[in-house]
Amino acid sequence: MDNISGSLFENEARLQAEFCGTDDILFKKSEIANTKLLFVCVDGMCSSLLISREILAPIFESETLPEKPKELLEHLLKNTVSDMETKKLKTFSEAVQSVLNGCLAVFADGADFCLSFGVQGFPKRGIADALTEVDELAAHEAFTESFKDNAALIRKRLHSPKLKIKHFKVGTVSNTNVFLCYLDGTADKDLILDISEKLENSAITNVPTAGCIGELIEGNGLHFFSSYGYTERPDVACAEIGEGRAVIIVDGTPFALIVPFLFSENFQSVDDYSIRPVYAFVARIIKYAAFIVSFMLPGVYVALCTFHQEALPSAMLFDIAVSESITPFPVMLETLFIHFVYEIVREAGIRMPRAVGSAVSIVGGLVIGEAAVSAGLISAPMLIVVALSAITGFVIPKLYRNVALLRFILITLAGFFGFYGITVFAACVFCDICRTQYMNVPISAPFSPFSSGSMRDTLVRRNWRTLGKRSFRIQMMKR
Repeated sequence: MDNISGSLFENEARLQAEFCGTDDILFKKSEIANTKLLFVCVDGMCSSLLISREILAPIFESETLPEKPKELLEHLLKNTVSDMETKKLKTFSEAVQSVLNGCLAVFADGADFCLSFGVQGFPKRGIADALTEVDELAAHEAFTESFKDNAALIRKRLHSPKLKIKHFKVGTVSNTNVFLCYLDGTADKDLILDISEKLENSAITNVPTAGCIGELIEGNGLHFFSSYGYTERPDVACAEIGEGRAVIIVDGTPFALIVPFLFSENFQSVDDYSIRPVYAFVARIIKYAAFIVSFMLPGVYVALCTFHQEALPSAMLFDIAVSESITPFPVMLETLFIHFVYEIVREAGIRMPRAVGSAVSIVGGLVIGEAAVSAGLISAPMLIVVALSAITGFVIPKLYRNVALLRFILITLAGFFGFYGITVFAACVFCDICRTQYMNVPISAPFSPFSSGSMRDTLVRRNWRTLGKRSFRIQMMKR
């Protein structure tokens, strides 16, 4: 039986057995109005100030308290707590989960239910600036690891009763809190139903990051680009909700998932909507050009040096030939090697402490690059190609990992097949983008399938007179 027993001794025994072997669960017995009470909480997850001021003080300072156990708990539920979450729990599993969530559980001898008081007081990081999605003219608030704070940041910007926030428990062991946020009447019902079913019926045991939820929702399939995206900005999340997307907040993760997520949104930023349309157009053109350069430049260089030397001007061909003649490796191996070294330096700069991480990446890149050129291991033009592809890759930080993998594949194909390999692989990537979809929404939209009404905010951003006439909405394609 999962129901809470009317015997305090039996309830305590079950709790002791459930939390056997751990020392951070606190049990405190007390007797009030001739009724024995048991207080249970997790040490470090509850606020001692809230417990003493909002719960214990009103109890001990009250002159008249009911003597019957059930009436005493009802009195505590109604009169002692004013501004915190309170629940009446009737099952033992709910009581255990409430304690693990940082609440205070109160049992009474003779009552077949318990009270749960939201007195969470565990340490958490405050709201700070966005670290990866940096914008000059946008809000500086970013999501934190607290899922309730993240939901509040969204609710603060969308003052609408149509904003729905559904709560789920995901993970058979971790019981991670997950919020599904959407706009009722705007988000497609099939989209919300599909996500809700996958979250409720998930069989995973632990949810360490939001990426687990993303893979759970997206399902199986080998694609170069994903149908879900990330954001650490509440303003971006609210804009996506307004377009009919679903935003998923995972407890312990300072990012929100966006489902579905279009490929063109990787090249958009909040600053695009704070400047004049012509400047936003130029910024997006630069981002698309940087993506192409970062993806194609190393492979094109390898193909030109290996198979298609006639495509280069004579002066440039002579300089490249002289530089490559002193290197001991073929151009393809040389390119793969230097890109591999660059990725190692980049990972070292990211994973090391911030105080020395940037210094290691900069000094390491300069020293290794200069030493490799001086030693004749790589050519100077190759170092320029690597530097250009690396810098342009950071223009679209959301796609860096995807581009890094595609770059290695393209270099290999270019080394064996030249421009033919580049053309075939680029076509495969383009086709993969067109076929990747979620709930019949291709990530290539609105380019494919083409939608003239949606193109007003894709490559070119129209003025706010046009954007404000009607809100853009993601439409599920019906088969």
